[in-house]
Amino acid sequence: MQENEAKNDTTYLTGRERMVASAGLDLWTEEFGDPDHPAVLLVMGAQAQGIQWNDGIVRRLVAGGRRVVRYDHRDTGRSSTVDFAAHPYTVADLASDALAVLDALGVARAHVVGASLGGVIGQLLAVTHPDRVLTLTSLSSQPLGTDTAAAVQRAMEGTPPLPGELPPPTPELLASLVASFPEPQAGLEGHLAARLPLWRVLHGPVLPFDEEEYRAVERRAYERARDTRAALNHAFAGATPVGSTAELASVTAPALVLHGTEDPMFPPAHAEATAAALPGARLVLIEGMGHTLPAALDDRLAGEILRHTAVTAV
Repeated sequence: MQENEAKNDTTYLTGRERMVASAGLDLWTEEFGDPDHPAVLLVMGAQAQGIQWNDGIVRRLVAGGRRVVRYDHRDTGRSSTVDFAAHPYTVADLASDALAVLDALGVARAHVVGASLGGVIGQLLAVTHPDRVLTLTSLSSQPLGTDTAAAVQRAMEGTPPLPGELPPPTPELLASLVASFPEPQAGLEGHLAARLPLWRVLHGPVLPFDEEEYRAVERRAYERARDTRAALNHAFAGATPVGSTAELASVTAPALVLHGTEDPMFPPAHAEATAAALPGARLVLIEGMGHTLPAALDDRLAGEILRHTAVTAV
């Protein structure tokens, strides 16, 4: 394992990088730790890059005896970008990308840890490919089959949620999302000026907000992206719900549901519904956490993942 100096003088953790093929696309992957140790596949959320799994979390998982893999979804970071109009894809295709990463790295079964949309991808894998999922951790996510796009549309129009519908994102977050992707000609500073207000809202109002931490994360993501706006395609990919919540009853992998009490994207009712749908799932609500992974929570999050993946860590 090596550490290099990044452009902004921040030392980042670097592992064994590799481009792998999936459906004619190239996906950037990075792995850490002993290849003989149990594999943990970290699956990021919509419009997010693999490097947004904090180095601190990765270090702690490796120190706990795990082989850790993180990767860039298609249309993010160093992975291939797609002409969505000509070649549309779905969340199921993103799940197939995750399997392609495991296949290319020779991982037969993995502990799958997914954040936000990554949690839905992990749930889908646990339903459709139970032989590949040792354990499932759904982090800051929602149940498989939830029609988020429709709920957001109703919220934007000021229409009340449907009976029994999970709560939509907060109005403050919806307003921030609209302005969070500047035009490419805005440059780095324009990009940061548009993105940091969104990070502040996603972070939530309880835990201290470290602006420099989020600025460094967003700067790094900007500098390594092939196309910063390509990630918007994930909104189109997620417009159609995939699977159904009822299918989660078939999941046999031990499941952990981690969620912040202050999540503005998916309020805690989403976590409660996910845990209720997954047989035997353990629900852990983290006080003060929003819809981000601040470094201050690295110990807590990595500790929960290590305890959960120890179920079948040998």
